[in-house]
Amino acid sequence: MACRISELVLDVADPERLALFWAEVLGYVELGREDDGSIGIGPSGAGFGGPQPTLILSPSTDPRPAKLRLHIDVSATDRDQDAELERLLALGARRVDIGQTGQESWHVLADPEGNEFCLLRARVAAV
Repeated sequence: MACRISELVLDVADPERLALFWAEVLGYVELGREDDGSIGIGPSGAGFGGPQPTLILSPSTDPRPAKLRLHIDVSATDRDQDAELERLLALGARRVDIGQTGQESWHVLADPEGNEFCLLRARVAAV
């Protein structure tokens, strides 16, 4: 193996709000804070370098110029897609229309700052 993704960094307006949102979505915990206001979250007990990538929410005042070229896909681990969709919407996600036909097996959502992500149908095992 050459490389694997160890962390994903999102530039956000409100790291605190997005760290709370994504920690709840992913079942992550706060791993630490940097002097620049960045907040790292990741799996409990694993931290950086564990089997799942950590997520860094980095403060930015730059406006988002266009659609992100990278987005996150999530899959439920302990419930079906409909139940997970309701949970994510209750946490503050919102549905996004990017031209779907309605026949897709996934849901396109946005986090509280509008960063798009998809909820896939397939359930995966918890790590």
